[in-house]
Amino acid sequence: MSALFNFQSLLTVVLLLICTCAYIRSIFPSILDRNKVGFLGTFWKCARIGERKSPYVAFCCAVMAFSILFWS
Repeated sequence: MSALFNFQSLLTVVLLLICTCAYIRSIFPSILDRNKVGFLGTFWKCARIGERKSPYVAFCCAVMAFSILFWS
């Protein structure tokens, strides 16, 4: 089933996108900082969410990992 139609898969994809963008921005900040508008600006915004809301994102990742491991 596609991640668009399964809510748990959609949340997993969004969390992975946020975490990946935050990690890439911490290693190579110039890649995401030069694209703040348009389609590529979405990745910059995901990186900002991952940086500013990191305790909440980490908690959501832990809950998602627990649910995938024990409830799927």
